[in-house]
Amino acid sequence: MEQYFERLTERLLLKNPALPYEKARTWVEFLWEDFESSYAKAGYQYKGKEMTEKMVMGIIDRHGERLHEFLSENPKYKHLLNAENPIQH
Repeated sequence: MEQYFERLTERLLLKNPALPYEKARTWVEFLWEDFESSYAKAGYQYKGKEMTEKMVMGIIDRHGERLHEFLSENPKYKHLLNAENPIQH
């Protein structure tokens, strides 16, 4: 699992270098878990870590540069942002 999270975190940091490593890693783990739980709740058969990585990678590639802007407005993700370690541009 660690290798997937590390790869995705590095990808997110390339897309959004304003993020601290810890926040990027937290968001990667949250997006991973959110995708897998949503997929399971929808009744789909588990297709493996590779598929989850592909889906999270797609989110990062499409939205990584502005991920913090989306997440800061979405109540589901808002708790990931706090007064500590604000994102600086």
